[in-house]
Amino acid sequence: MTDFSRRAGLGALIGLVATHAQAQAPAPIQAEAGWSRAAGAGRTGAGYLTLRNGGAADRLVAARAAIATRVELHTHVHEGGVMRMRPVEAIEVPANGSVTLEPGGLHLMLLELKRPLNQGDSVPVTLVFERAGEVQVQLAVQSAGARGPAAAPHRH
Repeated sequence: MTDFSRRAGLGALIGLVATHAQAQAPAPIQAEAGWSRAAGAGRTGAGYLTLRNGGAADRLVAARAAIATRVELHTHVHEGGVMRMRPVEAIEVPANGSVTLEPGGLHLMLLELKRPLNQGDSVPVTLVFERAGEVQVQLAVQSAGARGPAAAPHRH
């Protein structure tokens, strides 16, 4: 076998392995319908959204946002008939499934806001997944009493 043949064969093998590795890479997680409620500077805000996973099971393990000193993953639990928020280590995102972060359930806590969250603002947040890596999401800030994201305008 000539030197050229060996190099050509090795190049083809490397290309095949790289193509196979790309095909096996975890599908990206899509973050949809991100929203938050209006809140004052120095206060605590929350983030809600739906995570859709088109691949293998994954876990949301962290989040960060420039607007907050820190971001924690939280859930609500019932203790003695009272709902309390508790931090969680991770949020499971099932294979080929979804999970919704919503009031009264799993959510992001935006702690020590550096500036107010004003209705109409859009707040960038970086979500960090165990397998999928970083995913960017925008939280659309609703009124302080909002119970969900603003409805999309109807098209006629």
